[in-house]
Amino acid sequence: MDSHFVLGLGMGLAAVLSALGSILLAAAFHGSKIPVRSSIFDERQKGTLFLFDGEVMIDCTPGGRAVIAASAVPGSDWAKLLVHLSMSFPQVDQHLTKLPEQGAVTLAAEDESGQTILLLAEYRGGLTHITLIDPESRGASFGYDLLAQRSMSDDLAFLRSIVSHAPFLAWREKDNGDVVWANTAYLLRAGDLLAQGQELTWPLPKLFDRTAILQGVSGQRQILRFPDGREQWFELVSMPDDDGRRIYALPADSAVHAETTLRDFMQTLTKTFAHLPIGLAIFDNRRQLQLFNPALLDLTGLQPDFLSLRPSLLSVLDALRDRSMVPEPKDYHDWRNQITDIERAAASGVYEETWNLPGGQTYKVVGRPHPNGALALMIEDISTEITRTRRYRADMELGQSVIDSMDEAMAVFSETGMLVMTNANYTKLWEHDPSDSLASVGITSLARHWCSKSAPSALWAEAEEFVCTVGDRQPWSADVRMLDGRLVTCRLLPLAGGATLVGFRVGRGAADLVSESAERRTA
Repeated sequence: MDSHFVLGLGMGLAAVLSALGSILLAAAFHGSKIPVRSSIFDERQKGTLFLFDGEVMIDCTPGGRAVIAASAVPGSDWAKLLVHLSMSFPQVDQHLTKLPEQGAVTLAAEDESGQTILLLAEYRGGLTHITLIDPESRGASFGYDLLAQRSMSDDLAFLRSIVSHAPFLAWREKDNGDVVWANTAYLLRAGDLLAQGQELTWPLPKLFDRTAILQGVSGQRQILRFPDGREQWFELVSMPDDDGRRIYALPADSAVHAETTLRDFMQTLTKTFAHLPIGLAIFDNRRQLQLFNPALLDLTGLQPDFLSLRPSLLSVLDALRDRSMVPEPKDYHDWRNQITDIERAAASGVYEETWNLPGGQTYKVVGRPHPNGALALMIEDISTEITRTRRYRADMELGQSVIDSMDEAMAVFSETGMLVMTNANYTKLWEHDPSDSLASVGITSLARHWCSKSAPSALWAEAEEFVCTVGDRQPWSADVRMLDGRLVTCRLLPLAGGATLVGFRVGRGAADLVSESAERRTA
């Protein structure tokens, strides 16, 4: 036999034997391998499963993840699960606390629908296995998730309850305008609009103008008028939805009533402002003119078309300066600074100033802040008041100068006995100047003062009684001696309105006055 043939045959047999050996080893290894235990995520598992290491969740089924994610309870996943389970199993936390000792716990409960639910908890290898199973679902297909299914059912029932009891109208329309779905509030309003004995039909009746709805403008308002005379306003919100639209009608009676009240109030204010003699200009927080009255036009000479453009505060003051309606400053830059000071002072609520205008008028300008940064500027013509005050002050000064020029010391008292006026000779005689004190002085305190400067006499008590007497009085006079020896004649004369004049003349006695009076009568 050829040696090369024998060598090739041997190598072939060796290769075959090697392959067979590999196959046998693989089979032996496969036969001795321990089967792997099923995972909790195996689709053959039923129910909702959780796997915890202490309070740390290692893994769970999709339904379990949905429960944990939907929980609003703060804290760990373990705490969220306990809160959820406690709704069906009130003492679940106590049972799970004893789980490491007992090894396994089985609890049964009924949910709100009366269906039975089982909780299986095991402690294996330091891990806590929690499984929720519905006994009635044993024949369900693989992958059935009890908790996820019931959560979806609860969510659906909850959403239906919310929509059904919503305090607003909600409905869905097709493109042709047919109402194909509506909530309870819509059905109730539709029933109120039906005639007596008529019932709702399909498709449902349309309550609102569809032309406005198709515009799709949020916030539009429509009114429903009921057969009993009631009216109700709604604010419509519309949005597209596949082959139709979803519309919501929110009650707007309060908003409409508030706007009507505000509009009436603004009209009342406008009419009131129109009759005010005080010029009023209201600026918003950006210092733009928002409201003015006719008196502002009359006082300032500003044109209505200019004010209607809502100029700024600075523009209004510039226009007033052009018409010489503000005090003219020394230079323009200082005046601009004054404008800034006016705005700042008015915004803080302390600006009040009198403007003496070049034309002779006198304006009182008051700035007051308003909510939200608004500013009200009020201009009042006080020229007549200032003229009257100046005239009164001039008359008072003239009267004072007249009595100051008289030789006799005089003091005038009001009906209540309070000192009203004295002259210079009175201050010199009695060393008493009432202007040194802001407090009012009465006849009682002055009588004590006069008594301290003169010899004892009953004159001062009689003078006090005379000044305080109400009714008809007769003038009288008497003499009193001063501490320095001078003789002073005092005369008391009633004046109009219950006032009293007390005069003091030095150096002449009562007898001299009587003799002088007799001589005048003889002559």
